[in-house]
Amino acid sequence: MFDPMAKTKELENKIYPEITPLIRKWQDYLISEKRVSAHTHEAYLRDLIKFLSFLNEHVGNAPNKKTLENLNPADFRSYLAARRRDGLTPASMARSFSAVRSFYKYLRRQKIISNDAIDAVSSPKLKKRLPRPISEDAAKRTIKDVGDFTDDQWVSLRDIAVLTILYGCGLRISEALSLNVGDLDKKDIMTVTGKGGKERLVPLIPAVIDAVKQYIKACPKKLSYGDPLFIGVRGKRLNARNVQLAMQKVRIALGLPSSATPHALRHSFATHLLTAGGDLRTIQELLGHADLSTTQHYTDVDTAYLMDVYNNAHPSAKKK
Repeated sequence: MFDPMAKTKELENKIYPEITPLIRKWQDYLISEKRVSAHTHEAYLRDLIKFLSFLNEHVGNAPNKKTLENLNPADFRSYLAARRRDGLTPASMARSFSAVRSFYKYLRRQKIISNDAIDAVSSPKLKKRLPRPISEDAAKRTIKDVGDFTDDQWVSLRDIAVLTILYGCGLRISEALSLNVGDLDKKDIMTVTGKGGKERLVPLIPAVIDAVKQYIKACPKKLSYGDPLFIGVRGKRLNARNVQLAMQKVRIALGLPSSATPHALRHSFATHLLTAGGDLRTIQELLGHADLSTTQHYTDVDTAYLMDVYNNAHPSAKKK
């Protein structure tokens, strides 16, 4: 298992004794204040180490606080060019540089060093990727048929309940699998903990409540209040990979595109709400988006979705 603190200690014993304490403080900030996930924490540290390794060669000696403070825009662009030569995609380069920006932003906020040169450097431009929903009919068939790929009735009902809650509530798969028994006991609403530990209220439609009740009733393990709601065959909290594999089986059986993943059900939730007349602000709250601009992507999806429906359903649009 990756141990960020052990990795930092390794750096301290090698060539960055002046910078390592700053990295430690930055790590504490990411965990305690920003509340980033373990995956993001690991990726940020790995990317920062890459940056320091680049500087070691770029300036000819081990970087220190003065090195970080005196870098100019050309230095940062040289780092991005080096990452491009390493074969990174624009998305990976942007993520890598995001870690460096985060570190510098923290140092500036703490008044440790100040270097505005990094603000003059733009991250690689990314091709706009729209969410890829599936049709309403495909979403319903996926949920209905996902239980056909297991001989255990309780596992079948569990998989149906998980997909129902993804599509019926617009949850991320991590949010759904983090639910505990009792989280859905507040009649027609539940509190969901999303990214950064932010909580939001999500309404429960009858289909979700019914699917979860059927699963709990069939589950061979007695689920007590506070236990993980969705469990695997060994009785532990269900892993996302199990849901992905179940979705893959039903996707292949129904002939759906490779984009029909568990996360696509969340996209479908938002797109279908928008198509039915839902407003962006409400959808933003339901999805837990911090920025409305993220939700606005669904306006483009909505147009594409409606055109797809039109081209497939309207007699005048059908090709001869």
